[in-house]
Amino acid sequence: YCETSIAYHIIQFNSQRIHLLIKMSTGFDALESRGEVAQLILADGSPPIQGRSFGAAAAVSGEVVFNTGMVGYPEALTDPSYRGQILVLTFPLIGNYGVPDESIRDEYDLPTYFESNEIHIAGLVVSSYSWEHSHWAAHKSLAKWLKDNNVPGIYGVDTRALTKKIREVGALLGNLVVNPPQSLPPTIEFSDPNKRNLVAEVSTKTVKVYGENNTTNIIAYDCGMKFNIIRYFVDTHKVRLTVVPFDYDLEANPSNIPWEGLFLSNGPGDPTMCPQTIKSIQYALELETPRPIFGICLGNQLLALASGAKTYKMKYGNRGMNQPCVDLRSGRCYITPQNHGFAVDSSSLPPMWKPLFINANDLTNEGIVHTDKPFFSVQFHPEASGGPLDTSFLFDKFVGHVRKISQPLVLQNGLAFQQKAYKKVLLVGSGGLSIGQAGEFDYSGSQCIKALKEEGIEVILINPNIATVQTSTEKNEVTPGADKVYFLPIRPNVVMDIIHKEKPDGIIVSMGGQTALNVGVQLWNSGELQKAGVKVLGTQIPAIEATEDREIFSEKLKEIGETIALSYSATNVQEALKAANKIGYPVLVRAAFALGGLGSGFADNDEELKELALKAFTTSNQILIDQDLRGWKELEYEVVRDASDNCITVCNMENFDPLGVHTGDSIVVAPSQTLTNREYFMLRKTALKVVRHLGIVGECNIQYALNPKSEKYCIIEVNARLSRSSALASKATGYPLAYVATKLSLGKDLVSIRNSVTKTTTACFEPSLDYCVVKMPRWDLKKFNRVSNKLGSSMLSVGEVMAIGRSFEEVIQKACRMVNPALDGLGGFESGLTSDEIPLEDQLRTPTDTRLFAVQRALEEGWTVDKVHECTKIDKWFLSKLENIARMRKACVECGDINKLFSQNGYDRMKSLKIAGFSDKQIALYTNLIPLAYGAAQVRVLRKSLGVKPCVKQIDTLAAEFPADTNYLYMTYSGDYDDVSEGTHDVIDTTGEPMTPSTKAFKNRIRSLSISTQKMENALAEKQERGVIVLGCGAYCIGSSVEFDWCAVSCVRQLRKDGFKSIIINYNPETVSTDYDESDRLYFEEMSLERVLDIYEREAAAGVVVSVGGQIPNNLAGPLARSGVKILGTSATDIERAEDRHKFSDMLDDMGLKQPAWSVLSSKEEAAAFAAEVGYPVLVRPSFVLSGAAMRVASDETQLQNYLGLAADVAADKPVVVTKFILGAKEIEFDAVANNGVILNYAIGEHLENAGVHSGDATVILPAQKLYVNTIRQIKKYATAISKALSITGPFNIQFMAIGNDVQVIECNLRASRTIPFVSKTLHHNFISLATRAMCGLSAKPYNISLLDIDYVCVKAPMFSFTRLRGADPTLGVEMASTGEVACFGDDAVEAFIQAMLATGFKIPTPGSSVLLSIASDEYRREFAEAALTLNKLGFKLCGTPGTVKFFKDHYNLDLLELRKPVDTADHSACDDTGAPSALTYIKESDVELVVNISEGTTRKDEISSGYVIRRTAVDFGISLITNVKCAVWLVKALDRQLYQFKAKSVTEFYNLHLND
Repeated sequence: YCETSIAYHIIQFNSQRIHLLIKMSTGFDALESRGEVAQLILADGSPPIQGRSFGAAAAVSGEVVFNTGMVGYPEALTDPSYRGQILVLTFPLIGNYGVPDESIRDEYDLPTYFESNEIHIAGLVVSSYSWEHSHWAAHKSLAKWLKDNNVPGIYGVDTRALTKKIREVGALLGNLVVNPPQSLPPTIEFSDPNKRNLVAEVSTKTVKVYGENNTTNIIAYDCGMKFNIIRYFVDTHKVRLTVVPFDYDLEANPSNIPWEGLFLSNGPGDPTMCPQTIKSIQYALELETPRPIFGICLGNQLLALASGAKTYKMKYGNRGMNQPCVDLRSGRCYITPQNHGFAVDSSSLPPMWKPLFINANDLTNEGIVHTDKPFFSVQFHPEASGGPLDTSFLFDKFVGHVRKISQPLVLQNGLAFQQKAYKKVLLVGSGGLSIGQAGEFDYSGSQCIKALKEEGIEVILINPNIATVQTSTEKNEVTPGADKVYFLPIRPNVVMDIIHKEKPDGIIVSMGGQTALNVGVQLWNSGELQKAGVKVLGTQIPAIEATEDREIFSEKLKEIGETIALSYSATNVQEALKAANKIGYPVLVRAAFALGGLGSGFADNDEELKELALKAFTTSNQILIDQDLRGWKELEYEVVRDASDNCITVCNMENFDPLGVHTGDSIVVAPSQTLTNREYFMLRKTALKVVRHLGIVGECNIQYALNPKSEKYCIIEVNARLSRSSALASKATGYPLAYVATKLSLGKDLVSIRNSVTKTTTACFEPSLDYCVVKMPRWDLKKFNRVSNKLGSSMLSVGEVMAIGRSFEEVIQKACRMVNPALDGLGGFESGLTSDEIPLEDQLRTPTDTRLFAVQRALEEGWTVDKVHECTKIDKWFLSKLENIARMRKACVECGDINKLFSQNGYDRMKSLKIAGFSDKQIALYTNLIPLAYGAAQVRVLRKSLGVKPCVKQIDTLAAEFPADTNYLYMTYSGDYDDVSEGTHDVIDTTGEPMTPSTKAFKNRIRSLSISTQKMENALAEKQERGVIVLGCGAYCIGSSVEFDWCAVSCVRQLRKDGFKSIIINYNPETVSTDYDESDRLYFEEMSLERVLDIYEREAAAGVVVSVGGQIPNNLAGPLARSGVKILGTSATDIERAEDRHKFSDMLDDMGLKQPAWSVLSSKEEAAAFAAEVGYPVLVRPSFVLSGAAMRVASDETQLQNYLGLAADVAADKPVVVTKFILGAKEIEFDAVANNGVILNYAIGEHLENAGVHSGDATVILPAQKLYVNTIRQIKKYATAISKALSITGPFNIQFMAIGNDVQVIECNLRASRTIPFVSKTLHHNFISLATRAMCGLSAKPYNISLLDIDYVCVKAPMFSFTRLRGADPTLGVEMASTGEVACFGDDAVEAFIQAMLATGFKIPTPGSSVLLSIASDEYRREFAEAALTLNKLGFKLCGTPGTVKFFKDHYNLDLLELRKPVDTADHSACDDTGAPSALTYIKESDVELVVNISEGTTRKDEISSGYVIRRTAVDFGISLITNVKCAVWLVKALDRQLYQFKAKSVTEFYNLHLND
């Protein structure tokens, strides 16, 4: 490919698209910038700005101005107000949807899609131009349109830097030159368009009448009038509009035009250059019988001049679509589109004239009004196009005046003066993390608490999720926490107990997901909240119910002329069948009042519908049958409304996948990339209308389905609460939705709340983005046997990432690396995520968790965009961007040589690759630089030598229009200038330090257990100034969740407390750590070696903390240290020694510490021989993995061979160890903080379940209740030795197992563990704060923890999401399966245990109901026997499978109803011999409320067993299931003692227990 060859032939993107011929080339075309060289030369004398041309090859001069709108370039370019200006568009991705057909005209012979008959700008400046466009209405590309109109365009410009320059120095004159000369002439002339009479250039030359047959006569002065104004008057208001030239003499009225009202249009330039127009306005003002006058934009300035006021030139003008303007009559704030460089001086207004509107941001005049006569004007564009139509009512007002219709009085609503003062508010949290309801509610709850505390309100929180930041009880001025925290189940009766005890005057149920919302609805409907005098803050319950109940929702929408997709509710299967046949198959079945599409799916026929309906009815008493709109675009708007009816949309988002994939499982792009101005604002207008009609106060989101071939749309749903996408929208825009929503729920209005990024502008605005954001879901489906990876209407992802950049290619590749650190970018072949067995077309047609990579592979194999689109229905614009990545990859791969690739035009080629998101490692891979770690380092050196470095940009909510001292940052190659300064110190480079001490030296160290002391490289003050980088947790996944975010936040808060500049790197939008309030600098960036090095070098930080964010940062310790980065805390060598199973096991042997027999895998044969020697079962354990990834218990050689292959895949080049698996052992958690190998504090927790259940899935009891004193002694002795041997500084966790007093080591993690928040909150001391001080070399004084003083027990229970994972076996093993956790406190362990079970959503069986027992072995049956007798005593009806029934009859004379074991999921038949009914039938049709199913061992079986069928059926039908015998015994103990009835106690009451003794 590097030789001359035919690169590509004609690519046809769609039927209306121009054909692009890429001719015979040298093969590097994909890496070269397209278009001719172009320059933008500014009059300030700064160096010319270089770029490439995508328009006409022309040279133009004009005034350089910027527009912050994110859509609407065809409308902007044809707006006459831009006459003579070089327009800079701040949104970086331009040209996406092409340009409509200019020949399409409306009934008035006006072009339908444009604002005038020509392009008025002098030239166009953009960051990134989309050479491929995609839209059903597109007729040509933007480039072709510019060329046809002889208008130049330049791309490749750092438009953000240019915008900041214009903002600081004012609008500049400039020349845009294509193919400039080699050297500039000594003097350059610039043409100032403001010195020309621009209005004369754009005004009509003749008088023209529109709406000839309409009645009301209005004269419109055309000073550059946009065509949409004509349509508004004639179409909407049925006016006979006579358009006259700007210099038409109204007093003489030579054309004898009848007129009852006068309209003054928008237009370009200086208003003082229109004396003729001003003279005619003055004539109209002086008429004895006044006739109404209305002006907009330039018309506002002309009316002011005619009245005797003055105008002035603004520094840079207001241009865009999101200017907030306050109506001075009502106090209401409206979002307005604007385009003007001059303004009215309000102080110069003569008597009888008053300002009508002011700009809420810069306080400039936005309108004037006569106090006595019907004269008024506004500075903005009520007719929009482009932009919002929020102020179009001003046309109604004007036309009403003309028609002498009395206009309603506009007044403030007075609500601001009726605000209730709240003293105490109860905040209901979301509980444990589950699929569909994850860490985003920790973020929203934390923001809510912050907002409430700012108002001096006492906050009571109920949330049993002990791993969250919001449940922290530490408080200080910077981070105020809740005043009281209740770690209790979120249930109506518990919430009411707290209300009766605490007596709050308000409750917030919109910040805790569906869990909190459902509780709020129940308590409201029961009347208990009203009876207790507790007010629901924010959106009221009837409005919430209107959005949750489909029939009410549908009726509400019909009232305002909007529709949802065809949808019917059903309360039984027969109704569901009737509804489905009414709509026509396929249909979507879903449960009402369900989170994340729980219990939903698509049905193609009656049989499938019946099956889905039965399952859905187990989660809700109402199900919904919806029209199937798969293939339509899915879009979402986040909407905020206050009690004064100010209403804004904060963010709009577009799904990469078409409708049919749950939005939580779809790649989401913000802002939308393929919507035109018409579509964007059509859906926005509907959003505001719906939210106002429903009466929502606070934040909500509205989801749409949009036909990809027309403007037809329907509403999918409205969530009247903070949702998953609210956290995403907050992070994507910098607008803190939860914080603002909380303030609004207290009665505040949007105008009075400040923009928390700029600090100076109002929160009543709509953010402008000058970047692109991609959210990509993270799945963990491979952890579950029999779970399909097909994506549909029920959410399956466990976490998400958010990538920020200035090109789509950049953000999609970034997101891939974030979701899976093993990926180097978006590659089809090299991802290893596509299948060679399944036809590629099938992989494209079926949405799965890996379809993106199949799409990329197809494009790499040469599939056309059209063909891929036909299979996936993914918009062609997105696919064209992926095709760019494939083409650039191909150029690199077929060259295959780094030197050849960059020998010519090296800077441009490297920059092109980096702008498209390629990592150094990808470039190394494609150019055969092996090993990759070495290759990536080589590319890095080359890249830096070429001068290609990323720049740092701020997220400031307003696209650089206003100054913002924000610390919210991202890195991109699409730019030339940084928004923030670099660190002032030299970079600390530790590459000279020895990284790997000799084996002999290390062995001496561990044998002598001597303590090594750290040296302080810098004085404390310099370290504090340099700052510390903290690596966050990355995407939530099974095994790494909100607990690591708590650790990162605790670390950052301690750093700030100790005077260190804190720098956090994380890319998870659900987290509190990515709230820009938490750190001094937040880099919303990938945690790849490349990017962390970029930031470390830039900031010249004192060091990096890798031990608080889980496995991802921990795995970076070695590579970072080898690159010269200073790792704070335990050395990278020791971290790797603990992570490497081989080295760690060797170390334990050398130290004489016991561990299960082990062997390193060097061949499958050796592993089999080892297993035969020690006896099965054996445990296969890869190194450097989280949550037991690919860890398996093999019970025979066949399983061992299978598992070894899987582990080798996961571990890559790291060792895989096989150990003897010990049955019946107790597992113990040891969490501690050490300093230079000396343990400062520790905690010992015991697992309720025996070893073999992953620690993340275990029920953990703290303090440990049933450990021998000698066992504890041994654990402390082992831990002390290991801590010294590894010279640990910081947090660490060791897992032990004990049989009797015999203690053995399982593993050691030299980082914070998932139990650290649980330990810290139980013991009331923050272990991470202590660890942070130790890692920074500060004095770290141990906490005074006395277990004797702790008169309570805390039990942590796992939270599973098996209901969502269809087909997953709901049983526990060595690989983690839980998605979250809860913890509750009690006076004893069993009390805490039952509360924790309830907090996971466990339903307590009612006496008299049936309990099904199916217990595999006699050992477990004996252990459960006493509990079985107790259940019988309590009045439960016991039934069981044959073996269990026989055992209890024979040994305990206990009669159980015998049930036949089902063979598979369809086996409902009774036993032929005994007539015993099938357990399956019995579960589905009788009153079974609890299933106790204890299987043998912890091995994963691939065959479908009867135990699996029973467990899965219980989960599918919402029946409580226990699969561990020890948990089952404890449950029965709690039932016997009726501990599920308890009094609400806050955690503070438990902490204070010992003080009251």
